[in-house]
Amino acid sequence: MKFIVSSSYLLKQLQILGGVINNNNTLQVLDNFLFEINQNELKVSASDLETTITSTLEIESEAEGSIAIPAKLLLDTLKTFPEQPLTFIADGNNSIELSSSHGKYALAYADGNEFPNPVELEDPSKTIVPAEVLATAISKTIFASGNDDLRPVMSGVFFQFTTDSLTFVATDAHKLVKYKREDIQASQTAEFIMPKKPLNLLKGILASSDSEVAIEYNDTNAKFTFDNTELICRLIDGKYPNYEAVIPKENPNVLSIERNQFLSSVKRVSIFSNKTTHQVKLKIAGAELNISAEDVDYSNKAEERLTCDYQGDDMQIGFNSRFLVEMLNNLNAEDVQLEMSLPNRAGILTPKDGLDEGESITMLVMPVMLNS
Repeated sequence: MKFIVSSSYLLKQLQILGGVINNNNTLQVLDNFLFEINQNELKVSASDLETTITSTLEIESEAEGSIAIPAKLLLDTLKTFPEQPLTFIADGNNSIELSSSHGKYALAYADGNEFPNPVELEDPSKTIVPAEVLATAISKTIFASGNDDLRPVMSGVFFQFTTDSLTFVATDAHKLVKYKREDIQASQTAEFIMPKKPLNLLKGILASSDSEVAIEYNDTNAKFTFDNTELICRLIDGKYPNYEAVIPKENPNVLSIERNQFLSSVKRVSIFSNKTTHQVKLKIAGAELNISAEDVDYSNKAEERLTCDYQGDDMQIGFNSRFLVEMLNNLNAEDVQLEMSLPNRAGILTPKDGLDEGESITMLVMPVMLNS
């Protein structure tokens, strides 16, 4: 079996696929890339049993067959080559020879038939989403998902498709993000929870794609197909919490402020906050916002004053500065709005500009109790 392929083209595809491979796999064959050759087409797959990702590459070959090649060894080798054609020749004694302009390298390979087959989706529903929209939806929500093994449903992103809109939600019970697109619809209503790992892989690949993504899904698995790539993953089993119930509807106190100014101020002041609570205090009266933090144990404190536009009663409210910073970093608006009702109720952060037609984003952050 022999094929010729460009070194940088192969490396680029394998680096994407390599993200799915675990450091300690239960099956030894999962430490490999599966190469399936069908004349001028090479399909490369990587899997961790939960997620399988496949890319189709163009090569020069007249052969057919499948082999599993050690992923780390191949990636480490390819990274050292300048751009050039590479020739792979597999002989019968489980060794594949790689020839470059510099020399020859032999890698042991395994039988491709040992590699687990990807799941076939039975009776899936299908929705088409522009790659750019899906990439944005993932990056705007994934940071808010949880890491608690006891609450697996919160460790992913909730996809909610209806005939009117697509909604993506993530929460860890301290913060919540809801990203909605009313300019894109699904053919039928569906809900599922996507795990974080395949979403991070998708986010990385989709950032540079301008194609459309076909999303197929049933109760247990989802499949994403675009360009020359296909990703299949197992969904998180369980019912997602009723997120609408935790978003306060009546928020009479509304603060409007320039995002960058607010972000810089919170970052600076939070350096002086307690290292356990990361608490910053917002004190709002009239057109003045006072941001302060204090670490009593070390006698550190900081305070900054900003001018803002505020409608509502004078109030003091405490937030975890890390959550505020994360949220403000994930908005690309000039100005943001923070809506509040009471010091013990969640604040709602929304962008005032920078959104496309039909696009909306709502971020909710739980307050922390102020040290009186």
